[in-house]
Amino acid sequence: MHMHRLEKMWLTFGVAMLAVFLIVLGIGVFANGAQPPTTHAHGGHEKPAPELAEETAPFDKPGLHKIGDNEYKLVMVAIAFAYKPLEDKIVIPAGATVHFEVTSTDVVHGLQIPGTNVNMMAVPGETTNFTFTFKKPGEYLVLCNEYCGNGHEMMWTTITVA
Repeated sequence: MHMHRLEKMWLTFGVAMLAVFLIVLGIGVFANGAQPPTTHAHGGHEKPAPELAEETAPFDKPGLHKIGDNEYKLVMVAIAFAYKPLEDKIVIPAGATVHFEVTSTDVVHGLQIPGTNVNMMAVPGETTNFTFTFKKPGEYLVLCNEYCGNGHEMMWTTITVA
């Protein structure tokens, strides 16, 4: 099979760029200590079995807990198709720092607050942590951003920052 000289050059260039990409990706992964999700730190908590998540601390008491001066921990459990705590009465003072701890009992759910950088996955058997400071008062919509089933569009709640 005869290949034109330019085809060989482009093919060589493409393979070389793929090799460079994989080397840079590999170096970045090792330099940043990336690990697969099964080895994530769990914030000092036991890894909750999905079927026992609601009986395992801290998910046995979902809700907003004050842990310091203007600092709160919001423990949430994602279930089909809602978040626990179920009530829409999550009220946080403006300027408060909130440490989210989220898990799921059934399937992969998401937790996103539009207009902020709060964007997490709630994976069964995993605890997801995220910290955010609510600087502006208002009502913040909390949405599931992972398609989790037929009732996915009903999976939302609100956080009021007063």
